[in-house]
Amino acid sequence: MAKNLVNDIRSFEFVHLLHLMLKILAITNDLKIALQRKDQNIVNDMKLVGFAESQLQSMRESKWESLIADASSFCAKHDIFNVVIDLQLSELNSRFDAMNNDLLLGMASLSPDNSFANYDKERIMNLAKLYPHEYSISKLEDLSYELDNYILYVREDRDFSSLKGLGDLSEILVETELHKTWGLVYFLMKLSLILPVATATIERAFSSMKYIRNDLQSRIGDEFINDCLVCYIEDEIFESLPNDAIIDRFQNTTSRRAQL
Repeated sequence: MAKNLVNDIRSFEFVHLLHLMLKILAITNDLKIALQRKDQNIVNDMKLVGFAESQLQSMRESKWESLIADASSFCAKHDIFNVVIDLQLSELNSRFDAMNNDLLLGMASLSPDNSFANYDKERIMNLAKLYPHEYSISKLEDLSYELDNYILYVREDRDFSSLKGLGDLSEILVETELHKTWGLVYFLMKLSLILPVATATIERAFSSMKYIRNDLQSRIGDEFINDCLVCYIEDEIFESLPNDAIIDRFQNTTSRRAQL
């Protein structure tokens, strides 16, 4: 079995496939890292999504001639490219369906970057429609009028000309008490600010589960795995805690036969 594995590793097919996967992972790596960050920039994330899709589609159509010039006949016979790239495109399409696109594009349209250059009322309205419990039909009509007045005001006011991101925009709205004037717009901003943090935390939790629940701990209980995930994900916070404090806390939770 070991000899067969060595022969497979030394084969042209294996080496070629490794180079193929390396190229694909290099294209999608920036996007995956950006989506797992807590401080997401929705505008940049959507640009990375479009860039990754165009790169993969271009690679699929061109067959990577620069990479496989010496193996074109082999790749055509086994259809290596189409299988791998179709999987990546399928993953992107499953993660960014029509609803997700409306969500992300609507959040990007609220961004104040470059004097609200990304503002798009239709996309913002589509974003609000994704929250039917918060935005009823009557509130959607009010939001439409608010957006018209809001965008005219913020584009003319110098206080809003050099803002970067929704965080800065929400702060200046609160400082000037304009969040009371455009309450529906401000509430939509708060939803947009919360969502990336919650999404990134969930992504990190799922990616961390493979390290916590492994073959040796396949029967770990839900409560214990939740505790382990908190420690693993928020490692920066736990590293700042002294060991003695953790030991004392654990020791005092219940009676122990011996002191730690």
